[in-house]
Amino acid sequence: MKSEYVNSIYKAAKHVFQLLVDIEPQRGDLKVVEDFASNKDANVELGVKGDLKGKILFSFPKNMTLEMVKIMSGMEMDKIDNFASSALGEIANIIGGNALSLLAQYNYSCDIEPPQIFVGDYKSISVGNEKALLLPLLTPIGEFDITIFLKE
Repeated sequence: MKSEYVNSIYKAAKHVFQLLVDIEPQRGDLKVVEDFASNKDANVELGVKGDLKGKILFSFPKNMTLEMVKIMSGMEMDKIDNFASSALGEIANIIGGNALSLLAQYNYSCDIEPPQIFVGDYKSISVGNEKALLLPLLTPIGEFDITIFLKE
């Protein structure tokens, strides 16, 4: 997997978080993983099609999800309901769109598919014989993961 994939997604996530929740995520250590799996409470999967094909998985812990919704909407919540899920889907969609715009600078023409949101127990998705990259991002309100599986 090329560094421009990871760097574009990281830059997009950093920009969107600064804009929407006034937080600057710091990059953790990149890890190679065998499949898409998450131990976090809220997950958003974006499909990518075009010159690059694959998936991007955003995984958030419950407390961070609720704090992000509070920052963006001013609403206190105690569970991840439809409103919070929808907000996560929009954040992931915006990050994905920004990342693909950055990848266009490297002459990749791609589209994202509508987000799929999973709350609660999330089962892993196999990527076959391929590997995915897990990018942890650290913020003052929690750590979230972006798992990237893209190929040409």
